[in-house]
Amino acid sequence: MKKIGILNGPNLDRLGKREPKIYGGRTLHELEAALRIDARALGVTLEVFQSNYEGALIERIGLWADSGFSGLIINPGGFSHSSIALRDSIAGSGLSAVEVHISNIHKRESFRHTSITAGACTGMICGLGLDGYHAALYFLAGH
Repeated sequence: MKKIGILNGPNLDRLGKREPKIYGGRTLHELEAALRIDARALGVTLEVFQSNYEGALIERIGLWADSGFSGLIINPGGFSHSSIALRDSIAGSGLSAVEVHISNIHKRESFRHTSITAGACTGMICGLGLDGYHAALYFLAGH
């Protein structure tokens, strides 16, 4: 059975509370529950992790790579625009990765238009709300 990790970066633990006009009203827990339903239907095992700390995200990528995971869905949050270390971790992991952003980063402040981490990923989905995670899961399950 394929194992896919879902990695959420800083402030994503605040989904449903933080800027709901941008990020919506659903919580991270609600998102995870919905993704687990999809994963069961796809015959995929999911592991989900969230941290506000860059090092914890990097360590988790390495752990999943060494544990035989085949894919990674990552929403690096603000680290996507600033973390070369996170980018290098994704690139060196050997995991097929899809970067997800809830909002359309290209319609926001100019500093958000460039993602350092996206270049290490197979693809990026942005602007589809939480549906972007589901699209990434379907892609990785069939990839």
